Amino acid sequence: MRQDRFHGRIGSGSRDCDWPGCKEPGEFRAPGPRGSSFDGPGDYRWFCLDHVRQFNAGYDWFEGMSADEIMAAQHPIHGWDRQTRAFSPTAGIDQAPRWADFSDPLEAIAQRARAKMPSQRSDGRAVTPDERRALDVLGLALDATRHDLRSRYSQLVRKYHPDRNGGDRSFEARLQAVVEAYQLLRRAAAFC
Repeated sequence: MRQDRFHGRIGSGSRDCDWPGCKEPGEFRAPGPRGSSFDGPGDYRWFCLDHVRQFNAGYDWFEGMSADEIMAAQHPIHGWDRQTRAFSPTAGIDQAPRWADFSDPLEAIAQRARAKMPSQRSDGRAVTPDERRALDVLGLALDATRHDLRSRYSQLVRKYHPDRNGGDRSFEARLQAVVEAYQLLRRAAAFC
């Protein structure tokens, strides 16, 4: 795509204007019927200069929004209420390796790849990275049995439950992590 000096013009000359009855080249991109989503950027319409101006004059970004949604979108800090990756609690989980820790760059790349690949237990069953993290939460080895899983879960629930700690709720987050880890592992193929 070659961009012209006129802002927004993408001159390829291969497509016609999408305005009904217009035979001019479609050099300007406008939002299409399917908007941007997690599936991709959406569809575009291509117009000539006169028709893209006409389209833009009648385009309403707020179409279909309620009054509260419009107010929220126009608020000065719209979008700033979410944590960016750098400041989220999981920041740095998938960062680049520290190259100084390795004598060969390929070792660093291989270690990162191994961390994303499933591990194998001694019985040959695969353990995914999520299951491995759940085992770490419970403090279990990779080759733990279903009985080990159940007994460790019971032990940790008794340890962190507020009823066992005189109503102290300071261990609530830890208890939730233990419950989530157990729920993941009890359905895992490696522990069936």
